[in-house]
Amino acid sequence: MPARASSLRSWFRRGTVFAAAGLLLLTAAPGASTAPEGRTGPAWVGSWTTGVTVASPGTGLTGFTDTTLRQVVHLSVGGSELRLRLSNVFGSSTLQIGAATVALQHAEGGSRVDEDTLRQVRFGGERTTTIPIGAEWVSDPIDLTVPDGANLTVSLHLPGPTGPLTQHRSAFATNWTTPGNETAAEGTGFTPLGTSWFLLDAVDVRTVSAGSAVFFGDSITDGAITTVDRNHRYPDRVAERVLAKPERAEYGVLNAGIGGARLLTEQGPAGQSAMTRFDRDVSGQSGVRAVVLLLGINDIGGTRGAVLAEDLISVHRQFIARAKSLGLKVYGATLLPFEGAGYYTPDGEADRQALNKFIRTSGEYDGVLDFDRATADPAQPTRLRAAYDSGDHLHPNDAGMEAMAAVVPVDRLVR
Repeated sequence: MPARASSLRSWFRRGTVFAAAGLLLLTAAPGASTAPEGRTGPAWVGSWTTGVTVASPGTGLTGFTDTTLRQVVHLSVGGSELRLRLSNVFGSSTLQIGAATVALQHAEGGSRVDEDTLRQVRFGGERTTTIPIGAEWVSDPIDLTVPDGANLTVSLHLPGPTGPLTQHRSAFATNWTTPGNETAAEGTGFTPLGTSWFLLDAVDVRTVSAGSAVFFGDSITDGAITTVDRNHRYPDRVAERVLAKPERAEYGVLNAGIGGARLLTEQGPAGQSAMTRFDRDVSGQSGVRAVVLLLGINDIGGTRGAVLAEDLISVHRQFIARAKSLGLKVYGATLLPFEGAGYYTPDGEADRQALNKFIRTSGEYDGVLDFDRATADPAQPTRLRAAYDSGDHLHPNDAGMEAMAAVVPVDRLVR
């Protein structure tokens, strides 16, 4: 890890999560730290993040030249200031940022911004910056109050040529480009780019909160096959429930899901293995207090059940140990049913059952989110309930994501 990235990451972090009710099974956590009931004053906390990877074939691989890239991210908790984290972790050359702005998305949506909220972004007091290969780069604090659940538009002018970009392939959010430096433009004249995020890594807000919770996983956490631009990923629905509580200590909800991710192996544009990306996607988040792990189905399906369940369990144990060594609460989520999916096999089902048994009964997690039982067809528990099936028998649809979020006891997550 480059020294600059390491120092920024340690500066950018800290903050725990989770408990009981419904399908959450709570166990004691000897030696685990206790999350505070809330903070006495404003502090930096993660409001949004994404898991980043190497570029996939297409725009991410070819990069940009003299282009404004306008992207929208959906915040969880709001605050009185914010700051961006940009990433050149997987870049092949230094990355120049010619200009950057943030603004709330216009009420009409799309590429338009609310011009009253448009703010220039600075790095060390300058409007331009150059990010070294392998580094994460944090902006200066930005004087913009953002409400809970806001859509934040981030515009980056990339003089380029950038070469391959650090990317999040499946954002399920539309983003736009236009030639030249149009970072301060209201937004008409932009062309839809697709549904990937580039270079964005995290958004922190300054607020009174109880910290942040990281939801770490694969495409199911990432929100695969949910409705584009509707923010129906299950962590988004958890955040909605947090913000709907009449009396609450707010906390950030951070989605570190990557489509195709595995516990054991590196997957290129589908992400690094679980422990390889732990520092960046878990301990590197601001105000992190706890993490939920939902991962393993791609190891099982991708090997057609040839992977050993004990190998998957060993990574879960390493994940638990690492999280607890940092004073974090760590929660296991059972793997959802997948019979009927393209990579389903009976051997794979046996692996899934073995891993779920460990998650439920080992007592090594601080608690268990039983997404398996929440989404299974009662008549055939190895399959997703039809009302929750997106059609591929693997990924829940919007209703399935809501059912997953309903398992989470949001009023007790950070206590």
